[in-house]
Amino acid sequence: MFSRNTIFSAIVFIALFAYCKPAPEKTEKETEEKTGTVSTPVTITSPVRGNLNETVELNAVSAFLLKSYVKSSATGYLQDVEATLGKFVNKGDLLFVIKTKESQSLGNTISKLDTSLHFSGVISIKSPGTGYITQINYRAGDYVQDAEQMAVITDTRSFVFLLDLPYELKPYLAGNQNLQLKLPDGTSLDGHISNALPTVDAVSQTQSYVIRVNSSKQIPENLIAKVSLVKNSRNNTVSLSKSAVLSDETQTEFWIMQLIDSVTAVKVPIKKGLENGNSVEILSPMLKPTDKILLTGNYGLPDTAKVTINNN
Repeated sequence: MFSRNTIFSAIVFIALFAYCKPAPEKTEKETEEKTGTVSTPVTITSPVRGNLNETVELNAVSAFLLKSYVKSSATGYLQDVEATLGKFVNKGDLLFVIKTKESQSLGNTISKLDTSLHFSGVISIKSPGTGYITQINYRAGDYVQDAEQMAVITDTRSFVFLLDLPYELKPYLAGNQNLQLKLPDGTSLDGHISNALPTVDAVSQTQSYVIRVNSSKQIPENLIAKVSLVKNSRNNTVSLSKSAVLSDETQTEFWIMQLIDSVTAVKVPIKKGLENGNSVEILSPMLKPTDKILLTGNYGLPDTAKVTINNN
């Protein structure tokens, strides 16, 4: 049995232990809620110094400027057709064999009368050029008239890309004689502007320019490639990613959110210069490569904001 004094001493000890126990630490979220500050998760970037080009992207369409038309040289029936769509032929290759209508009815009779004549009435139609057959109008057994078009062959030596250039961009051609064409499959071709066609589209006010390329690969006609023309260029300038630059609704004022310590970002007005697809030139203030600029999470932040950096 415990005495009354022993029990009383135990109760006093337990009460003192409970009173002296440290309070649980508050979480960061509870501290923010109590102080009224909220930390926004952001990612950061830094200014880059280098060359920056302002470009405009246009379309160029592949085309064969010259085409050879295969025509019948007599009236008769097609006895044989060697031509097929998409086939590559050289100049002089056999394409069609025509048996004239006279030989169809008189050939055997003439041969019986005089075997030395060797009358066959068969006429061979050969390719007038080198290229791909893109059109065939007849098949074996068809009846054709004299001088009738039978097939179309593209001239591979006349393969070019046609660039439809808005007329107001013509002054920029002087510095863009050599271009790079990006095809839809991701490959690129080096091209050179050789000449312009002497007409302007009445609706779009664009003029077609001939771009010649050196390529051994087979490229189909009417393929659309992307061409970038350099409008302006800056050397050794400071630029930022477009995502780091903010603006008002009228896009007359621009600013960035810059870190002044590890958790605080402030609004810094800027003056921008050239732009391309990914970057913006910063004319003022003079930024350093060591400056930390908010890249994401910066939209809608006040002049001074608490942030949490989430860069991995």
